[in-house]
Amino acid sequence: MSFDAVLFDLDGTLVDTAPDLVAVLNALLIEQGRVRMPYAVARNEVSNGAAGLLRLGFGGLEPGEQLEALRRRFLELYARHVCVRSKLFIEIAAIREALPDVRWGIVTNKPGALTRALLAGLGIAAEPGCVIGGDRLPQRKPDPAPLRLAADEIGVAAQRCVYIGDAPRDIEAGKAAGMGTIAAAYGYIRPRDDVGAWGADVVLRRPTDLAGAWQAVRARRP
Repeated sequence: MSFDAVLFDLDGTLVDTAPDLVAVLNALLIEQGRVRMPYAVARNEVSNGAAGLLRLGFGGLEPGEQLEALRRRFLELYARHVCVRSKLFIEIAAIREALPDVRWGIVTNKPGALTRALLAGLGIAAEPGCVIGGDRLPQRKPDPAPLRLAADEIGVAAQRCVYIGDAPRDIEAGKAAGMGTIAAAYGYIRPRDDVGAWGADVVLRRPTDLAGAWQAVRARRP
């Protein structure tokens, strides 16, 4: 079976948002009288969103009022600094070159308003064929529902789409949706993480290898 569309995760896959997210975490830590987190440590939590960063910075907070209050404040600060030092891992020109005549979109657990602001800040808001934020549906990845919605919106059957992400939940969601899957091993990966064990069809080691990964995943699905 050939593939006609590619869907990207956002943070850690299409965009390097760690500089801004870690800066916001440290601003909040200072605001709360805490010690800043080293960038190299906090970077690897970015794919786990605000809650993951907060649990790291504030010492394993359990779900509850304190975590929710900190999460609201984190998102408030982040909304003001959503695209200061963030940059694309994969340039739009490189996507066009690697995936000629292939539709592409974004599926992320990041809230929709922040996703739109980030894409606007990067100057690429008009580029994706669809953008599914984490608040579009009650379900979030690893549930496959957001990926299936993206396939509907981009006009390609789910089984003819490939999903690219840098976390196990991305691969889990893609497989559950019946999509081809590519694991982005250049993303926010801890040294101990075994990306090959996630079960993706293909592992993408460097953003510049997108064309090769695309050909490889197509070869896996005749």
